[in-house]
Amino acid sequence: MAFELIARLSKPLGESIFRVTHTQPSRPLGVAVPKTKNLRVNAGTVVVLMVGFVACSGTRANSCTTIEDDRQRLLCYDQEAGRKQPTAVIAPLPVERPKPTAAAIAEQERKLERRTQSLVDTWDLDPAQVSPAFELRSHRPVFFLLGTRTNRINKQPSSPQAGHQQLTVLPLDPTESQFQLSFKSKVWDRVLGSSGHLWFGYTQSSRWQLFSGVTSRPFRETNYEPEAIFAMPTPYSIGDWRVALAGIGVNHQSNGRALPLSRSWNRVTGQIGIEKDGTVILLHPWRRLRESGKEDDNPSIEDYIGRGEVVVAQRNGGHVWSVQGRHSLRRGENSRGSVKIEWSWPIVGNLKGHLSVFSGYGESLIDYNHRQTMIGAGLSLVEWR
Repeated sequence: MAFELIARLSKPLGESIFRVTHTQPSRPLGVAVPKTKNLRVNAGTVVVLMVGFVACSGTRANSCTTIEDDRQRLLCYDQEAGRKQPTAVIAPLPVERPKPTAAAIAEQERKLERRTQSLVDTWDLDPAQVSPAFELRSHRPVFFLLGTRTNRINKQPSSPQAGHQQLTVLPLDPTESQFQLSFKSKVWDRVLGSSGHLWFGYTQSSRWQLFSGVTSRPFRETNYEPEAIFAMPTPYSIGDWRVALAGIGVNHQSNGRALPLSRSWNRVTGQIGIEKDGTVILLHPWRRLRESGKEDDNPSIEDYIGRGEVVVAQRNGGHVWSVQGRHSLRRGENSRGSVKIEWSWPIVGNLKGHLSVFSGYGESLIDYNHRQTMIGAGLSLVEWR
């Protein structure tokens, strides 16, 4: 059809002539200059050829407009323009991994909890995962008991040492608050080439007369307890129980007060840690370092607070139960000690609710020879481990 159109259009335009003049460059005088050449072009032929080209190309282009799919229509135009299509890259299909079951997730969480609460990790006893020195770690429980209530508040603290008796009755409220902070830090890796580390620990506990408006809510008693501990792993086990830790240390505890309420003592302490799954047993025997008669603020303190303690802590699903028992290891009238039971339960994140019950001697240094039963409730961040 396009060629018929060309033939028809070439007749009326056949007599149109274009003249193209080609002029030679100038020559010197006396040199013949050739005549101008006339190139006759049939104008109709030119126009017809142009119309034919447009018609031929337009026919295919117009056919692209009838394609409804956008991608196919664009591909048609690209082919007409001679544009090469990029090679399609087929991405590999994602590999579908089986989703873990709820039981598998719970078991993984229990394993992670046991590992993070293990004595081996707490005391950095795994040689394959030794952490840097001077890094703060948890040591003893960290808690804030908003309210505590005792059946016998010690309003007249006394000690057998001369000048250590409170002569007047202190206006104390049996309801108060209590909090404790505790941390440790490794200060020497692999002491003298051994597998053990030297640690520095610090614990501070305070009794706060928060509800006593009569005495401007003072701190009744604060105990400061720095210590140095050498801890090392052991290869021993007792059945399914692993003896993970053995250590020895030096401990100082005082209340930083003047006479007649000054109390302090120094000890050499031992430590053995046994664990199985989520249960930890800590054995802490100690021996008091003797002081001269006049410098001893609290004679026979070991016959009241005890000569050692045993701590049993059980973890299960975020809940922690612990029992702390101390005893003088003596018979008769010197058979004294204390029991402390604690329970913490998860609230949000690391924050836990905390319940504590104490009965016996030595709830604090000022009360080392005073017997009482106390119950308290509040919040905790760190438990026994």
